Amino acid sequence: MIDTVTRAVFDPSFLIAALTAIAVFATIFTALPSLSGNSLKLRMRSVALEREELRAKQRARLATEAGRRKGLREQESHKMRSIVERFDLRNALADENTVAKLRMAGYRGQNPLTRFLFFRLILPFVGLALGLFYIFVLGGIPDKPPFVKFFVCVLMAYAGFYLPVIYVNNVAGKRKASIQKAWPDALDLMLICVESGMSVEAAFRKVAEEIGAQSVDLAEEFVLTNAELSFLQERKQAYENLALRTGLESVRSVTQALVQAERYGTPVAHALRVLAAESREMRMNAAEKKAAALPPKLTVPMILFFLPVLFGIILGPAGIQLSQGGIFGGN
Repeated sequence: MIDTVTRAVFDPSFLIAALTAIAVFATIFTALPSLSGNSLKLRMRSVALEREELRAKQRARLATEAGRRKGLREQESHKMRSIVERFDLRNALADENTVAKLRMAGYRGQNPLTRFLFFRLILPFVGLALGLFYIFVLGGIPDKPPFVKFFVCVLMAYAGFYLPVIYVNNVAGKRKASIQKAWPDALDLMLICVESGMSVEAAFRKVAEEIGAQSVDLAEEFVLTNAELSFLQERKQAYENLALRTGLESVRSVTQALVQAERYGTPVAHALRVLAAESREMRMNAAEKKAAALPPKLTVPMILFFLPVLFGIILGPAGIQLSQGGIFGGN
Protein backbone atom coordinates (compact mmCIF):
# COMPACT_ATOMS: atom_id res chain seq x y z
CA MET A 1 0.00 0.00 0.00
CA ILE A 2 2.76 2.36 0.93
CA ASP A 3 4.72 1.45 -2.16
CA THR A 4 1.72 2.21 -4.33
CA VAL A 5 1.21 5.64 -2.77
CA THR A 6 4.94 6.40 -3.09
CA ARG A 7 5.01 5.44 -6.76
CA ALA A 8 1.86 7.53 -7.40
CA VAL A 9 3.36 10.60 -5.67
CA PHE A 10 6.67 10.40 -7.47
CA ASP A 11 5.07 9.66 -10.79
CA PRO A 12 6.27 12.27 -13.34
CA SER A 13 2.75 12.89 -14.66
CA PHE A 14 1.44 13.48 -11.13
CA LEU A 15 4.27 15.86 -10.35
CA ILE A 16 3.65 17.82 -13.55
CA ALA A 17 -0.07 18.06 -12.76
CA ALA A 18 0.61 19.19 -9.17
CA LEU A 19 3.14 21.83 -10.26
CA THR A 20 0.72 23.05 -12.93
CA ALA A 21 -2.06 23.37 -10.35
CA ILE A 22 0.24 25.27 -7.96
CA ALA A 23 1.30 27.61 -10.78
CA VAL A 24 -2.31 28.26 -11.76
CA PHE A 25 -3.25 28.93 -8.14
CA ALA A 26 -0.30 31.31 -7.69
CA THR A 27 -1.22 33.15 -10.90
CA ILE A 28 -4.84 33.57 -9.81
CA PHE A 29 -3.78 34.62 -6.31
CA THR A 30 -1.37 37.19 -7.78
CA ALA A 31 -3.93 38.57 -10.20
CA LEU A 32 -6.70 38.97 -7.59
CA PRO A 33 -5.35 42.26 -6.05
CA SER A 34 -5.13 43.90 -9.45
CA LEU A 35 -8.64 42.78 -10.29
CA SER A 36 -9.95 44.03 -6.96
CA GLY A 37 -8.09 47.29 -7.48
CA ASN A 38 -9.74 47.80 -10.85
CA SER A 39 -13.15 47.19 -9.33
CA LEU A 40 -12.34 49.59 -6.52
CA LYS A 41 -11.34 52.24 -9.02
CA LEU A 42 -14.54 51.65 -10.93
CA ARG A 43 -16.59 51.97 -7.76
CA MET A 44 -14.75 55.12 -6.75
CA ARG A 45 -15.26 56.54 -10.21
CA SER A 46 -18.97 55.76 -10.09
CA VAL A 47 -19.26 57.31 -6.62
CA ALA A 48 -17.41 60.41 -7.84
CA LEU A 49 -19.73 60.71 -10.84
CA GLU A 50 -22.74 60.32 -8.62
CA ARG A 51 -21.36 62.93 -6.24
CA GLU A 52 -20.80 65.35 -9.12
CA GLU A 53 -24.36 64.77 -10.28
CA LEU A 54 -25.69 65.47 -6.79
CA ARG A 55 -23.55 68.61 -6.59
CA ALA A 56 -24.80 69.77 -9.96
CA LYS A 57 -28.41 69.21 -8.91
CA GLN A 58 -27.81 71.00 -5.61
CA ARG A 59 -26.12 73.95 -7.34
CA ALA A 60 -28.96 74.17 -9.83
CA ARG A 61 -31.54 74.14 -7.04
CA LEU A 62 -29.67 76.76 -5.04
CA ALA A 63 -29.21 78.90 -8.15
CA THR A 64 -32.93 78.69 -8.86
CA GLU A 65 -33.84 79.65 -5.30
CA ALA A 66 -31.24 82.42 -5.26
CA GLY A 67 -32.52 83.75 -8.57
CA ARG A 68 -36.06 83.68 -7.24
CA ARG A 69 -35.07 85.52 -4.05
CA LYS A 70 -32.94 87.91 -6.06
CA GLY A 71 -35.86 88.57 -8.36
CA LEU A 72 -38.10 89.38 -5.40
CA ARG A 73 -35.44 91.64 -3.89
CA GLU A 74 -34.92 93.37 -7.21
CA GLN A 75 -38.66 93.95 -7.52
CA GLU A 76 -38.81 95.39 -4.00
CA SER A 77 -35.72 97.52 -4.63
CA HIS A 78 -37.17 98.73 -7.93
CA LYS A 79 -40.43 99.75 -6.23
CA MET A 80 -38.57 101.53 -3.44
CA ARG A 81 -36.26 103.23 -5.93
CA SER A 82 -39.18 104.41 -8.03
CA ILE A 83 -40.90 105.92 -4.97
CA VAL A 84 -37.68 107.60 -3.80
CA GLU A 85 -37.03 109.04 -7.25
CA ARG A 86 -40.64 110.17 -7.68
CA PHE A 87 -40.58 112.25 -4.50
CA ASP A 88 -36.89 113.27 -4.98
CA LEU A 89 -36.02 112.13 -1.47
CA ARG A 90 -32.26 112.04 -2.13
CA ASN A 91 -32.09 115.81 -2.39
CA ALA A 92 -34.66 116.38 0.37
CA LEU A 93 -33.55 113.96 3.10
CA ALA A 94 -30.04 112.78 2.25
CA ASP A 95 -26.68 114.53 2.40
CA GLU A 96 -23.03 113.59 2.84
CA ASN A 97 -23.48 113.01 6.57
CA THR A 98 -26.28 110.51 5.89
CA VAL A 99 -24.14 108.53 3.44
CA ALA A 100 -21.18 108.64 5.84
CA LYS A 101 -23.34 107.41 8.73
CA LEU A 102 -24.65 104.52 6.62
CA ARG A 103 -21.07 103.56 5.77
CA MET A 104 -20.12 103.64 9.43
CA ALA A 105 -23.04 101.31 10.13
CA GLY A 106 -21.79 98.89 7.48
CA TYR A 107 -24.38 99.72 4.82
CA ARG A 108 -22.62 100.49 1.55
CA GLY A 109 -23.99 101.13 -1.90
CA GLN A 110 -27.17 102.69 -3.23
CA ASN A 111 -29.69 100.09 -2.06
CA PRO A 112 -29.24 100.80 1.69
CA LEU A 113 -29.64 104.54 1.03
CA THR A 114 -32.80 103.85 -0.97
CA ARG A 115 -34.26 101.72 1.83
CA PHE A 116 -33.30 104.31 4.40
CA LEU A 117 -35.08 107.10 2.52
CA PHE A 118 -38.07 104.86 1.78
CA PHE A 119 -38.59 104.03 5.46
CA ARG A 120 -38.16 107.67 6.43
CA LEU A 121 -41.05 108.42 4.10
CA ILE A 122 -43.31 105.53 5.14
CA LEU A 123 -42.79 105.26 8.91
CA PRO A 124 -44.30 108.69 9.80
CA PHE A 125 -47.60 107.60 8.25
CA VAL A 126 -47.34 104.25 10.04
CA GLY A 127 -46.73 106.01 13.36
CA LEU A 128 -49.63 108.39 12.75
CA ALA A 129 -51.93 105.48 11.90
CA LEU A 130 -50.90 103.59 15.03
CA GLY A 131 -51.47 106.68 17.17
CA LEU A 132 -54.93 107.27 15.71
CA PHE A 133 -55.84 103.59 16.13
CA TYR A 134 -54.65 103.51 19.74
CA ILE A 135 -56.35 106.75 20.78
CA PHE A 136 -59.60 106.79 18.83
CA VAL A 137 -60.26 103.07 18.33
CA LEU A 138 -58.81 101.43 21.44
CA GLY A 139 -59.76 104.38 23.61
CA GLY A 140 -56.32 105.35 24.86
CA ILE A 141 -55.95 108.41 27.19
CA PRO A 142 -59.73 109.05 27.28
CA ASP A 143 -59.50 111.78 29.94
CA LYS A 144 -57.35 114.07 27.80
CA PRO A 145 -58.70 116.81 25.52
CA PRO A 146 -58.70 116.36 21.73
CA PHE A 147 -55.78 118.74 21.33
CA VAL A 148 -53.56 116.54 23.50
CA LYS A 149 -54.65 113.41 21.60
CA PHE A 150 -53.82 115.02 18.29
CA PHE A 151 -50.47 116.15 19.68
CA VAL A 152 -49.67 112.56 20.73
CA CYS A 153 -50.45 111.35 17.22
CA VAL A 154 -48.14 114.00 15.78
CA LEU A 155 -45.41 112.91 18.20
CA MET A 156 -45.74 109.29 17.07
CA ALA A 157 -45.46 110.38 13.43
CA TYR A 158 -42.40 112.44 14.31
CA ALA A 159 -40.90 109.41 16.10
CA GLY A 160 -41.51 107.29 13.01
CA PHE A 161 -39.72 109.89 10.89
CA TYR A 162 -36.58 109.71 13.06
CA LEU A 163 -36.73 105.98 13.82
CA PRO A 164 -34.45 105.01 10.85
CA VAL A 165 -31.92 107.63 11.96
CA ILE A 166 -31.92 106.25 15.50
CA TYR A 167 -31.52 102.70 14.20
CA VAL A 168 -28.59 103.61 11.94
CA ASN A 169 -26.90 105.57 14.74
CA ASN A 170 -27.30 102.62 17.10
CA VAL A 171 -25.81 100.15 14.59
CA ALA A 172 -22.96 102.56 13.79
CA GLY A 173 -22.21 103.03 17.50
CA LYS A 174 -22.06 99.29 18.15
CA ARG A 175 -19.86 98.80 15.11
CA LYS A 176 -17.48 101.56 16.15
CA ALA A 177 -17.24 100.09 19.65
CA SER A 178 -16.41 96.65 18.23
CA ILE A 179 -13.72 98.09 15.96
CA GLN A 180 -12.28 100.28 18.71
CA LYS A 181 -12.03 97.33 21.08
CA ALA A 182 -10.14 95.13 18.61
CA TRP A 183 -8.04 97.88 17.00
CA PRO A 184 -4.97 97.72 19.33
CA ASP A 185 -4.68 93.96 18.86
CA ALA A 186 -5.04 94.39 15.09
CA LEU A 187 -2.23 96.96 15.11
CA ASP A 188 0.02 94.57 17.04
CA LEU A 189 -0.67 91.82 14.51
CA MET A 190 -0.05 94.19 11.62
CA LEU A 191 3.23 95.30 13.20
CA ILE A 192 4.35 91.67 13.49
CA CYS A 193 3.41 90.98 9.87
CA VAL A 194 5.20 94.08 8.55
CA GLU A 195 8.34 93.40 10.58
CA SER A 196 8.41 89.82 9.30
CA GLY A 197 8.71 91.10 5.73
CA MET A 198 5.11 91.01 4.51
CA SER A 199 3.70 93.69 2.28
CA VAL A 200 0.87 95.92 3.44
CA GLU A 201 -1.68 93.99 1.38
CA ALA A 202 -0.54 90.64 2.78
CA ALA A 203 -0.56 92.13 6.29
CA PHE A 204 -4.14 93.34 5.88
CA ARG A 205 -5.19 89.92 4.60
CA LYS A 206 -3.48 88.04 7.43
CA VAL A 207 -4.79 90.36 10.14
CA ALA A 208 -8.31 90.06 8.71
CA GLU A 209 -8.09 86.27 9.04
CA GLU A 210 -6.82 86.43 12.63
CA ILE A 211 -8.92 89.30 14.01
CA GLY A 212 -12.24 87.92 12.73
CA ALA A 213 -12.76 85.93 15.93
CA GLN A 214 -12.61 89.14 17.96
CA SER A 215 -14.32 91.63 15.64
CA VAL A 216 -16.08 90.63 12.44
CA ASP A 217 -16.61 94.28 11.52
CA LEU A 218 -12.89 95.08 11.65
CA ALA A 219 -12.05 91.97 9.62
CA GLU A 220 -14.59 93.07 7.01
CA GLU A 221 -13.02 96.53 6.82
CA PHE A 222 -9.54 95.05 6.39
CA VAL A 223 -10.72 92.75 3.59
CA LEU A 224 -12.42 95.66 1.82
CA THR A 225 -9.33 97.85 2.22
CA ASN A 226 -7.17 95.07 0.80
CA ALA A 227 -9.45 94.83 -2.23
CA GLU A 228 -9.37 98.60 -2.73
CA LEU A 229 -5.57 98.62 -2.51
CA SER A 230 -5.51 96.15 -5.39
CA PHE A 231 -8.07 97.84 -7.65
CA LEU A 232 -8.04 101.57 -6.96
CA GLN A 233 -5.67 103.78 -8.92
CA GLU A 234 -4.45 105.62 -5.82
CA ARG A 235 -3.65 103.72 -2.66
CA LYS A 236 -4.22 106.89 -0.66
CA GLN A 237 -7.92 106.71 -1.51
CA ALA A 238 -8.16 103.19 -0.04
CA TYR A 239 -6.66 104.35 3.26
CA GLU A 240 -8.94 107.39 3.38
CA ASN A 241 -11.97 105.20 2.71
CA LEU A 242 -11.00 103.01 5.66
CA ALA A 243 -10.87 106.05 7.94
CA LEU A 244 -14.23 107.33 6.66
CA ARG A 245 -15.97 103.98 7.05
CA THR A 246 -14.82 103.50 10.63
CA GLY A 247 -15.08 107.10 11.85
CA LEU A 248 -12.37 106.61 14.51
CA GLU A 249 -9.48 108.96 15.16
CA SER A 250 -7.13 106.09 15.96
CA VAL A 251 -7.83 104.52 12.56
CA ARG A 252 -7.40 107.89 10.87
CA SER A 253 -3.97 108.30 12.51
CA VAL A 254 -2.84 104.90 11.23
CA THR A 255 -4.08 105.60 7.71
CA GLN A 256 -2.28 108.95 7.64
CA ALA A 257 0.91 107.22 8.80
CA LEU A 258 0.56 104.64 6.01
CA VAL A 259 -0.02 107.36 3.43
CA GLN A 260 3.04 109.29 4.58
CA ALA A 261 5.13 106.11 4.64
CA GLU A 262 4.26 105.36 1.03
CA ARG A 263 4.73 108.97 -0.09
CA TYR A 264 8.04 109.71 1.61
CA GLY A 265 9.46 106.22 2.02
CA THR A 266 9.53 106.29 5.81
CA PRO A 267 9.53 102.95 7.67
CA VAL A 268 6.05 101.68 8.36
CA ALA A 269 7.03 99.50 11.32
CA HIS A 270 8.17 102.41 13.49
CA ALA A 271 4.94 104.33 12.95
CA LEU A 272 2.85 101.23 13.63
CA ARG A 273 4.77 100.53 16.83
CA VAL A 274 4.13 104.04 18.17
CA LEU A 275 0.47 104.02 17.17
CA ALA A 276 -0.07 100.53 18.63
CA ALA A 277 1.34 101.72 21.96
CA GLU A 278 -0.93 104.77 21.88
CA SER A 279 -3.97 102.61 21.09
CA ARG A 280 -3.23 100.24 23.96
CA GLU A 281 -2.81 103.22 26.30
CA MET A 282 -6.12 104.70 25.15
CA ARG A 283 -7.86 101.39 25.77
CA MET A 284 -6.33 101.18 29.23
CA ASN A 285 -7.43 104.73 30.00
CA ALA A 286 -10.97 103.90 28.92
CA ALA A 287 -10.97 100.84 31.20
CA GLU A 288 -9.67 102.90 34.12
CA LYS A 289 -12.35 105.52 33.49
CA LYS A 290 -15.06 102.87 33.63
CA ALA A 291 -13.54 101.44 36.81
CA ALA A 292 -13.46 104.90 38.41
CA ALA A 293 -17.12 105.48 37.52
CA LEU A 294 -18.20 102.17 39.06
CA PRO A 295 -18.44 103.19 42.78
CA PRO A 296 -20.93 106.06 42.21
CA LYS A 297 -23.03 103.74 40.08
CA LEU A 298 -23.10 101.11 42.83
CA THR A 299 -24.17 103.56 45.55
CA VAL A 300 -27.90 103.52 44.80
CA PRO A 301 -28.14 99.70 44.35
CA MET A 302 -26.26 99.20 47.60
CA ILE A 303 -28.61 101.53 49.48
CA LEU A 304 -31.72 99.94 48.00
CA PHE A 305 -30.77 96.25 48.03
CA PHE A 306 -27.69 95.51 50.15
CA LEU A 307 -28.19 97.65 53.24
CA PRO A 308 -31.76 96.50 54.09
CA VAL A 309 -30.68 92.88 53.81
CA LEU A 310 -27.59 93.60 55.92
CA PHE A 311 -29.67 95.31 58.61
CA GLY A 312 -32.12 92.42 58.57
CA ILE A 313 -29.33 89.88 59.06
CA ILE A 314 -27.72 91.88 61.87
CA LEU A 315 -30.86 92.97 63.76
CA GLY A 316 -33.05 89.95 63.00
CA PRO A 317 -31.62 87.55 65.62
CA ALA A 318 -31.61 90.31 68.26
CA GLY A 319 -35.27 91.08 67.52
CA ILE A 320 -36.17 87.38 67.77
CA GLN A 321 -34.41 87.04 71.12
CA LEU A 322 -36.10 90.15 72.49
CA SER A 323 -39.53 88.95 71.35
CA GLN A 324 -38.95 85.57 72.95
CA GLY A 325 -37.83 87.31 76.16
CA GLY A 326 -41.20 88.99 76.58
CA ILE A 327 -40.30 92.58 75.82
CA PHE A 328 -42.47 92.66 72.72
CA GLY A 329 -44.94 90.16 74.05
CA GLY A 330 -48.18 90.77 75.90
CA ASN A 331 -46.91 89.51 79.25
